[in-house]
Amino acid sequence: MLACARLGAIHSVVFGGFSASELATRIDDCSPKVIMAASCGIEPNRVVEYKPMLDEAIKLAKAKPSSTLIYQREQAIAPMNEPMDKDWQLSVDAAQAANKQADCIAVEATDPSYILYTSGTTGQPKGVVRDTGGHMVALKWSMGAIYDIKPGEVYWAASDVGWVVGHSYIVYAPLLNGNTTILFEGKPVGTPDAGVFWRVISEHKVAALFTAPTAFRAIKKEDPAGKLIKDYDLSHFRTLFLAGERADPDTIEWAERNLKRPVIDHWWQTETGWSIAANPVGLGMLPVKHGSPTVAMPGYDVQILDDEGKQLSTETLGNIVVKLPLPPSCLPTLWNADERFKEAYLNEFPGYYNTSDAGYKDEDGYLYIMARTDDIINVAGHRLSTGAMEEVIASHKDVAECAVVGIADKLKGQMPAGFIVINSGVERSEEDIEQEIVQLVREKIGPVAAFKVAFCVKRLPKTRSGKILRGTIQKMADGIEFKMPATIDDPDILDEIHEVLDQRGILNR
Repeated sequence: MLACARLGAIHSVVFGGFSASELATRIDDCSPKVIMAASCGIEPNRVVEYKPMLDEAIKLAKAKPSSTLIYQREQAIAPMNEPMDKDWQLSVDAAQAANKQADCIAVEATDPSYILYTSGTTGQPKGVVRDTGGHMVALKWSMGAIYDIKPGEVYWAASDVGWVVGHSYIVYAPLLNGNTTILFEGKPVGTPDAGVFWRVISEHKVAALFTAPTAFRAIKKEDPAGKLIKDYDLSHFRTLFLAGERADPDTIEWAERNLKRPVIDHWWQTETGWSIAANPVGLGMLPVKHGSPTVAMPGYDVQILDDEGKQLSTETLGNIVVKLPLPPSCLPTLWNADERFKEAYLNEFPGYYNTSDAGYKDEDGYLYIMARTDDIINVAGHRLSTGAMEEVIASHKDVAECAVVGIADKLKGQMPAGFIVINSGVERSEEDIEQEIVQLVREKIGPVAAFKVAFCVKRLPKTRSGKILRGTIQKMADGIEFKMPATIDDPDILDEIHEVLDQRGILNR
């Protein structure tokens, strides 16, 4: 990534969990001259060979690269197809022997630095374009103003370089700010246990950690009392930042209680490249309100509109939009798709960027991101947020994580259904827990929610970046044909969900 930036070459990182056909769509969209890959990826219980998948993708793609550059990892040495495939190490050795070194190339501030593909509603991925100058300005500013990180300190974004957090806050921002950045190959649990984050923080004297709430829900599930935290020296650790999905108050409170550090939620998107709303710790931390990523950052005029584009009053759920123009680092367009860019982000609310998130502002201007607009369900004419229900369910002492989706109902249009993962070590009956959760939602939100069904499941289907695939669960429950999500972390989880729905008679309504 950094070498491409030095050359002025546009890069596009694709994470290793995609199928060959999904990789082929991205190859066709951006027509790369060279594709670089490792021979394999390493998961806790298996080695994933990338080369066969890459070969198949190139075979399927209409756009053919001139060559591929393969880094051989010892866990799986890939067979090479000469002259197309070139060995990374041999190529580096040859360049060093010939004393070849590429000079830095000057580019315009508005030139693209990279393309990052995000999910498209039609199944065709959207190639988000990041410019060079604005990207650098926003990221450099954010390291001090938002994350309160000083040059020379160690910063850790526990994400994947295939996602925007990995681009912005593993690779670019820390280095622009003179920080040590950590690349971690592993999981928050199982490599080897739920204490691995604390070990890394202790060994490398990490000042701030940035990760997804999903990671902490996984840690909390395996170590509910936070006992493993006490095994490590966290004296250098100042702040935990969460983003990537809704951070439920229960998870935040668990982290605050056990880490005894500020836990800061913030909200942004692949399209923006940095925070839309945050708590600027470096400028002076604002009071934390659980469930809110705090307030809009400089350059973002965030407003809440109804479906007709009229501004809504405080505490009223609506469409979250940003008044144009957008600040530095936000996408100028989609790769080779200007009209699709307008259709996806600008046309629905003229003069505004549509975030496709739903939420509200309180009287202090704090934002609350309740759901993707796709996750707002309509129960007997009432627009209800699945995020609000998930917040209530997550407060139950036995719940590790949850998802609420709207399933089709002949009488009310949609009915909410909760899918619940129970904490490790809980020995009570699932039926009792489900009944308590139904009652809890009724008490906290009211009968209007019409929340009557909850299902205990072993796991929830997620993308590799930790987002729960609520839309897929909903289609499965409604018996609608769906395409296997390209970004799913473990497809076997869908079989587990299907089995529970079948056992409970949901599939035969």
